[in-house]
Amino acid sequence: MKKVAVIMGSDSDLPVVEKAMKTLDDYGVPYEVHVFSAHRTPVQARDFALNARANGFGALICAAGKAAHLAGAIAANTTLPVIGIPVKSSTLDGLDALLSTVQMPSGIPVATVAIDGAANAALLAIEIIAVTDEALAKKLDDERAKNAENVLAKDKAIAEKYNK
Repeated sequence: MKKVAVIMGSDSDLPVVEKAMKTLDDYGVPYEVHVFSAHRTPVQARDFALNARANGFGALICAAGKAAHLAGAIAANTTLPVIGIPVKSSTLDGLDALLSTVQMPSGIPVATVAIDGAANAALLAIEIIAVTDEALAKKLDDERAKNAENVLAKDKAIAEKYNK
């Protein structure tokens, strides 16, 4: 199975990316976690991206706040799927990071999830890897079915209480 890289621009992003790591753990997907800055460690970030495919990665998750160039800097140096997590900061509540992550130039795509959307970033990475992994695809299908059952049970309870 391919690995997922979870890269954060600063260790202050750890509380957000821990949700991605938990989701990857829940599905049994191997991952590595790193701190690379697009601005403070650009050489290391570039080297990681350039070697990611050879090192067994299938998708890369990049979390960053404020200027949030990490996902784009990584995507510029690999053709593996890159998923950006804009991290909420105290400055503009994450809108700055969202716009920096989602507004990529043509030819360098970055899939972007919601501000602090680490669980969905992990799920998207899992879906990418599941394209060639039937067992992982089944886990995703089973979880979707379970979620649907939970919603329908809540619908039934609400309907029984309020529909006369």
